[in-house]
Amino acid sequence: MRGPTPPPRPRPRSGQRWPIGACVAGSLKAGSSWRQQRARPPSIGPPRRRSLRPGCRLPCPAMVPSPPDLVLLDAFGTLVAMEPPGPVLHAALVDAGYDIDPHVVEKALRVEIAHYRSRLHIAADPPGLRVLRAECGAVLADALGQGAPPAPLATELLVASLRFRLHDDALGAIDAIERQGVRLGVVSNWDCALPDHLEALGVADRFAVIAVSATVGAAKPDPAIFRHATDAAGVDASRALHVGDRLAEDYQGARRAGLRALLLDRTGAAAGPRATGPEVITTLAEVPEIIAR
Repeated sequence: MRGPTPPPRPRPRSGQRWPIGACVAGSLKAGSSWRQQRARPPSIGPPRRRSLRPGCRLPCPAMVPSPPDLVLLDAFGTLVAMEPPGPVLHAALVDAGYDIDPHVVEKALRVEIAHYRSRLHIAADPPGLRVLRAECGAVLADALGQGAPPAPLATELLVASLRFRLHDDALGAIDAIERQGVRLGVVSNWDCALPDHLEALGVADRFAVIAVSATVGAAKPDPAIFRHATDAAGVDASRALHVGDRLAEDYQGARRAGLRALLLDRTGAAAGPRATGPEVITTLAEVPEIIAR
């Protein structure tokens, strides 16, 4: 038995035209797109679904990101490396007349580093940095135990043992990214001295923004520090790419802030299928290649 006859479709009056968008929208079924309806002849039923391997997705122009306007780099472990401070500090202690076992020195440094990280937020300016360094020197002297130098000397020797350098792949990547017309920035959990370290390494002027956790008042993975960097550069978060070597602090923090992200793994420890995980690179030299895709 046939159902009731549908009412006739209204037609425009003579000389009247309907907007194309209204015509298309009125002809679609709920939940369907114009392209789906157009590509589906009513006589042959629904289209066949393509079989995809798990983790694969059909290419779609909307899913292909355009080159970013800003590339943000993590500092320590990504852009900057530190010479092992243990041997340097041990040699300085011996020269100063304090012959302490190298293993004791290494252990004391681990205690000092833990204190530094827990109190990093107070070093937002030079006075705060001096307080933090004095605290770290006192912690180091105490951890060195009997025969250690007094705290002021321990502070002096500690600061002198911190020697930074650029990672071998850093400068080439910076040059290549700049040649692509993309600006650069730094986002780091560091004290207010980071710009001075970058200046000493000859790269401070290569960055449009240097966002330091102690100065910003937020540390990775807090999205606030990433947004501070993009706001300072005048770039929308969706137009920025962050590169760092820590999954939680760098990759996940950047993604939560709305940035694209790459996880740097120079050791290859994160190698293997990662269909739903972060995009992993093993060298900063890959960043310009990814931008150019």
